[in-house]
Amino acid sequence: MKTRVFSLIILVTGMTLVFASCSENVNGLDDSSELAMIDEKSSEIAALCGNCDFSGTLTESEIEGLMVMREEEKLARQVYIFFFENYNYRIFNNISKSEDAHTRAVLHLIDGYGLEDPTPESDTEFFNPLFNELYAQLTKKGSENVVEALKAGAFIEEADIADLRKLLSETQNEDVKRVYGNLLRGSTFHLRAFSNVLKLRGESYQPTILSSEEYLEILNAE
Repeated sequence: MKTRVFSLIILVTGMTLVFASCSENVNGLDDSSELAMIDEKSSEIAALCGNCDFSGTLTESEIEGLMVMREEEKLARQVYIFFFENYNYRIFNNISKSEDAHTRAVLHLIDGYGLEDPTPESDTEFFNPLFNELYAQLTKKGSENVVEALKAGAFIEEADIADLRKLLSETQNEDVKRVYGNLLRGSTFHLRAFSNVLKLRGESYQPTILSSEEYLEILNAE
């Protein structure tokens, strides 16, 4: 899991090479479409653990995964809040609310199993220093213009999908699997939303973690 986070930092550092620069002003396009509102559905999916009963046990690997996902979802929420404050682009506000539900769903599991939440109370600070570095790099890149911010959002969701798929394949606990499944579904909604808004702006996102085939499968899913 630490290797995955470190790889994200390397990828974000190289985003200038992957993403085309664009100076188009946000006012050129309204994002009031269904794409911008899609998270209203996904936030409801991930907000609660459902019928989690916390009767099972957790392995050390599952505990480590929960701690990482708690901060990975917090990272997404705070980056989108930052972008919304900078651009007043509604898609960031909507999806940040969904990410808040995601991080609270993971916290629900952490609390339910009597674990200690590692993340600091400060919105933009993280227990894992690698997430502090990621937050700085993503917000810096997304501050260039709104297109870079949208691509940074797609990158975050792509990383979430890859991590959640890996965690699901390694998890036996039914409560954890249920929550991760909901988070994964929400992240696929978000990746499609960012990608489609970019398309409306005449831009495109090139995946850097998922394969092109996996990315297209997500975009084309109903």
